[in-house]
Amino acid sequence: MRVLVIGSGGVGDAAARIAARRSFFDAWVVADRDLARAERTVDAVVGRNPGETRFTPAEVDASDTAAVTALARQAGATHVLNAVDPRFVMPVFEGARAAGADYLDMAMSLSRAHPDEPYARVGVRLGDEQFAAAGAWEAQGRLALVGMGVEPGLSDVFARYAADHLFSEVDELAVRDGANLVVRDEAGNPVFAPGFSMWTTIEECLNPPVVWERGRAGEEDGGWFTLPPFSEPEVFEFPEGIGPVECVHVEHEEVLLMPRWIDARRVTFKYGLGEEMISVLRTLHTLGLDRTEPVRVGTATVSPRDVVTAVLPDPLTIGPRMEGRTCAGVLVTGTGTDGSPRRTYLYHVVDNADSMREDDAQCVVWQTALGPVVALELLATGAWSGAGVLGPEAFDAVPFLDLLAAPAPEGYGSPWGLEER
Repeated sequence: MRVLVIGSGGVGDAAARIAARRSFFDAWVVADRDLARAERTVDAVVGRNPGETRFTPAEVDASDTAAVTALARQAGATHVLNAVDPRFVMPVFEGARAAGADYLDMAMSLSRAHPDEPYARVGVRLGDEQFAAAGAWEAQGRLALVGMGVEPGLSDVFARYAADHLFSEVDELAVRDGANLVVRDEAGNPVFAPGFSMWTTIEECLNPPVVWERGRAGEEDGGWFTLPPFSEPEVFEFPEGIGPVECVHVEHEEVLLMPRWIDARRVTFKYGLGEEMISVLRTLHTLGLDRTEPVRVGTATVSPRDVVTAVLPDPLTIGPRMEGRTCAGVLVTGTGTDGSPRRTYLYHVVDNADSMREDDAQCVVWQTALGPVVALELLATGAWSGAGVLGPEAFDAVPFLDLLAAPAPEGYGSPWGLEER
């Protein structure tokens, strides 16, 4: 296996650090628009793993399909891992197919709100452009594994496992994400510093969130419908010391993926944003700073959202000043295999102190990067295989969860949990 990673931000950097401890691949090319960022990642990997020769840096414009194709061919890539903002999904997705490589991503092609009823009906859904190309991928015998991060990704694997092994009937797959993370400045004061790409955070949190219900499956939108941003707040109790966090509806890929492969009555996603983040997002929207269309400022033409992203701390750099834990999981309700009502939360918690000690990567990007690396290893060994455009739910969950939790060096030594509620 020869892997080409497009993007050396927080997630692309963490993926390389995690992969360096594994032996399933022959080459790992780290590519970024800024060659210095790619070189920084490779230097860090080699510095932590003396004698490591499988990693090389490269330069690429992720918005240029032809450039992605050319680099994938030059690298002899068998697999392209997309680790850039979702606005670049389609150029990387199409570039990988043109090069004859398999493809993985952690976020899917962008949605567009319904032009007339944005808070009731779906327009273009997350991933629609990719699923439209499924036949072409299948005809080539190539696999595009979409939504294979942590959320989406590991949460989808949890849902598959629960449906196959814990429940005879599923009422709701309720993905719930929360944390108790704090980032501090040099004086020790808490500061606003999102742990993930602010560009992506604005996109998913201000778009109309999507819900799926089986009872609506016969309607024009196939069971999917939308709500206003930050709808239906609930306090969710997260495990392992995180505690209660208020969660709200957010647009996310799980709601678009899970109903395609798992039989459930309802699928939802809620995120523990916190009062400060919601306030910031509302203000950005009010001021028009969430817009992606360029505006003229003096002699320059810039996207307001790009400016917001540029002035905030880079998620790659905040790890040493971050403390706390982050949790990704899915609460499954329904009927257990014994015929009794059951509510089970399957989850994965990462402590920032642990990810920093292990790989010098903050926990949010580390947890996101872990999923595709585990998936690549399963594809390399043949434990997972397929063709077309598929989500994590299309595969057997057991090999993934076993490899994730098994102690190193056999596995990744990152246990997952299960709570009855």
